[in-house]
Amino acid sequence: MLSKNELRYTLALQRVPNLGDTSAKKLLQHIGSAEGIFKEKRKNLLKIDGIGAFKLKDLSEKRLLDEAEEELSFIEANNLSVSYFLDKSYPERLKHCLDGPILFFHSGNIDLQKKHMLSIVGTRNVTSYGKMVCEKLIEELAPLQPVIVSGFAYGVDIVAHKAAMKNNLQTIGCLAHGFNQIYPKTHAKYVAGMKDNGGFISEFWSSDAFDRNNFLKRNRIIAGLSEATIVIESAEKGGSLVTADIANSYHRDVFAIPGKTTDTQSEGCNNLIKAQKAHLLTRAADVPYILGWELEERMQKPQQIQLFVELTEEEKIVFDFLKTTEKELLDTIALQCKFPTHKTASILLNMELKGVVRPLPGKLFQLI
Repeated sequence: MLSKNELRYTLALQRVPNLGDTSAKKLLQHIGSAEGIFKEKRKNLLKIDGIGAFKLKDLSEKRLLDEAEEELSFIEANNLSVSYFLDKSYPERLKHCLDGPILFFHSGNIDLQKKHMLSIVGTRNVTSYGKMVCEKLIEELAPLQPVIVSGFAYGVDIVAHKAAMKNNLQTIGCLAHGFNQIYPKTHAKYVAGMKDNGGFISEFWSSDAFDRNNFLKRNRIIAGLSEATIVIESAEKGGSLVTADIANSYHRDVFAIPGKTTDTQSEGCNNLIKAQKAHLLTRAADVPYILGWELEERMQKPQQIQLFVELTEEEKIVFDFLKTTEKELLDTIALQCKFPTHKTASILLNMELKGVVRPLPGKLFQLI
């Protein structure tokens, strides 16, 4: 853990224009401390491979330490935690990202060492279909207790966070601004719940201007924290596709939900799959299977039900009844669902073809 003085110098280092996280890490690894960098002779710093005069031209600016002192006061006043890239508490996956932040701030009840972390991203203009898929996916993955990471924005992001909280999963919102504000403001009502079930992360200072480029920069943390990124819905272009590209550059798995070729909000996902930049995701069990997670017995049924099957109203009645029983006779299903036996048989056949139920010997049926 950084001392208060070293944190002040590290904050100042983070603030050096044109330096960037990759070069800052290189300096820290060579010199050993942020304070040492500021006190080292310039000619010695310039001997480090990849560190040129342009990157160091503002290093001696007094304002850097003054601004760092102000931000340090904000951190203390707001009881923020700080993760430094050389600390053991720094997320292991993010540590392997060359451009990961040298430090970031977080609040809430976050366990950054959780085994399974998934980023879920997508369009701000989420459709009812996208919302249903997102909620269903998280509900069915819940037995494996993944941490759900997203950007706390409109659309897929907030749907994912809310679904995680509903299923008592830890969820992390990666912010594109400092902890002095919440964006969008309408999501302020979710802050307390988020902190109880996880919390928030940001590398941005309270004095940072609210800038759209921050959102793109933030995306590398979303991709870097997680073992895999799942894109629910995306138009042909969008921030979620940037996150997917970053995840690919980190050699992380990417999943995409397929959609109709005529659906604008599925175009980005379909293109990811077509270009072999994402795994086709059609059911919750695809995620642990591809990632090599051990499937728990309780996830075998009913969690492996296909996510994207459209059921008729009659099929939904049968489906809901079979959820209450392990397996049931055709005649009992017909009786309980109040359909003639011949009609029930036809309904079950259609559900079998859709991959929702399986027939068993003795005219028994069960959900897959």
